[in-house]
Amino acid sequence: MKPEAPKAEVGRVIAVLEEFGLQARVISPHPRVVLGVVEEMDRRLVERVSARLEGMPGVEEVSRFESSWKLASREFHPEPTLVEVGGRLVGGEEVLVIAGPCAVESRQGFLEAARGVALAGAAALRGGAFKPRTSPYSFRGLGREGLEILAEARRLTGLPVVTEVLSASEVELVARYADVLQIGTRNMQNFSLLEAVGEVDRPVLLKRGMMATIKELLLSAEYVLARGNWQVMLCERGVRTFETSTRNTLDLSAVAVLKELTHLPVVVDPSHAAGRRELVPALARAAVAVGADALLVEVHPRPQEALSDGRQSLTLEGFQDMMRELQAVAQAVGRRVAGGRS
Repeated sequence: MKPEAPKAEVGRVIAVLEEFGLQARVISPHPRVVLGVVEEMDRRLVERVSARLEGMPGVEEVSRFESSWKLASREFHPEPTLVEVGGRLVGGEEVLVIAGPCAVESRQGFLEAARGVALAGAAALRGGAFKPRTSPYSFRGLGREGLEILAEARRLTGLPVVTEVLSASEVELVARYADVLQIGTRNMQNFSLLEAVGEVDRPVLLKRGMMATIKELLLSAEYVLARGNWQVMLCERGVRTFETSTRNTLDLSAVAVLKELTHLPVVVDPSHAAGRRELVPALARAAVAVGADALLVEVHPRPQEALSDGRQSLTLEGFQDMMRELQAVAQAVGRRVAGGRS
């Protein structure tokens, strides 16, 4: 719409779109209203709609954007989206570090880890109450008990908690306890789950599938956005390649590409990419340097005793060292690492 177009003119344009069975989404409310339509249309319908809109009072331009991830696209939403996590913003000047064990294994162990990462400067806690495992015989989490332990850790440290939800039927339960709902790599294209988290008022951390393209990741995010939840963060956690010296291959170029294509914040998980704790700090530093808005790091008080992913988990001392190193890198690129609330 033209700058300062009256509400009545905007309303008439919306009414015309509704006549065609289309929903107008307000991308930018002022001073220049931008309306977006994301429904699929064939060429003839596009021409008919454009012909009706062009020349209407208040309309400055009618254009078509080509990306299929319409709501996630920077064409649709040029300004970066900031996602609030526990009072801090992901996608702004600060780089948030989310840390904790892969799984909530016990009350005592998780609270020890939570206190340790909070003291070292983590901005949020991570821990799996429900764990999707390759083997059905591996530890698969404590379920509701794990969620209750996460909530207790939040009360003790003041830090928000991030945990994974595995199915649409569990979204309501997990949302009662968690501040951020994580969609793991195996569920990136679980479309019923994506739609379910799109209908709750919780930020969503969407992990890239281990064999997914960037386009597929953005289209998965589109499922969440299309249901009305704009609090989506995209997570690069390494993709599966022929390389065997690391667990996965961390695609740092994905961070730069996503920053170009989408307005959504980008998170990097160096732990699942590395698979070896000695590599995690270097990958974390590289992620901050390339523009990551947050890091997801596995930390365990005694990694050798961990029931899940101990080999890639940092010790509390190693996490402290990494946090100090990250500050220098963040400052070099004009940012800062957010401190905890311990």
